[in-house]
Amino acid sequence: MALSDLPFDLSSLNVFLAVCENGSMAGAARALQVTQPAISQTISELETRLGTKLFDRSVRPLALTATGTVLRQHAAGLLAEMRHIAVGIQEMKLGRVPQLRLGVVDSLSRALSPHLSAFMYERVGRLVVHAGLTETHAAALLTRQIDLVIGVDEMEDVAGLERWPLIEEPYLLLCPHDTPAPQNTEDLRKLMLSHPFVRFSQRSRTGTEVERYLRRLRVEVPFQQEYDLPFGVFAACQAGGIAITTPLCLYEAGFTPKCGMVCHPLPVGSFHRHLTLVVRRREFGRLPLDLTLYLRERLNTGVLADLATLFPDFVDHMRVLS
Repeated sequence: MALSDLPFDLSSLNVFLAVCENGSMAGAARALQVTQPAISQTISELETRLGTKLFDRSVRPLALTATGTVLRQHAAGLLAEMRHIAVGIQEMKLGRVPQLRLGVVDSLSRALSPHLSAFMYERVGRLVVHAGLTETHAAALLTRQIDLVIGVDEMEDVAGLERWPLIEEPYLLLCPHDTPAPQNTEDLRKLMLSHPFVRFSQRSRTGTEVERYLRRLRVEVPFQQEYDLPFGVFAACQAGGIAITTPLCLYEAGFTPKCGMVCHPLPVGSFHRHLTLVVRRREFGRLPLDLTLYLRERLNTGVLADLATLFPDFVDHMRVLS
């Protein structure tokens, strides 16, 4: 049934309920601040479209017919739901939403979770946070299983999305503490062949970027160990391996200066990782912008300071984006 075929609209239902509540056309007119003829005409047109009488006009106050009783039962709920929808839309314009499903890449859980919780507490009625790989979250965003993603894939080839940059960090080499820094590609190749090279999952953007870097240098390293989580990579390196990782990945994994590992710059062709907030365009009012500004401030005043303490040699290569 098309909307034009419906026997009533919200305005006529509102008038109908006013007559029910006030017991007369005159009472409804006073309550709605309109003329009595306007009320009478609306009710008459509604009855004509429905093909039945809604009120027994032979008694005072007006009594509902059986059809009118059924309509009243459903009309009140329908108008209440429409008011709820209108309030929800207004709240979204102001930056508050009833529910938000958020995907956060694993390497940002420790850095962002407290700040996400604090921000969302009064802005979102129900918050559901999914950890995992950015690739999984990106697919869920496009199929509307997730509403917002914070990760390493900007999905620049997908239309209809807003992208809000958060932070940039360098890739670095994680090695046992007594390992000298490689000075060139040949040093890096020898180091990777003399220690187990621990990889991030090839399903992840971080894993594919590391492989792309090695291919550019024409450094071939056998596949030995591969982990989804930053903690898995870090733990395997503590057992004698080396890895190409990032400060935030190590921060997530619990890296400390006394963990028996050392971080060296990559000897050739350094590259960076960008963390971005991605959301479907114009679906959540001001919330994505407000969240971005809030997270940038917290990253600048808190997380970056922690990273600078842990990785002082890389301070100049870490920055909050704008």
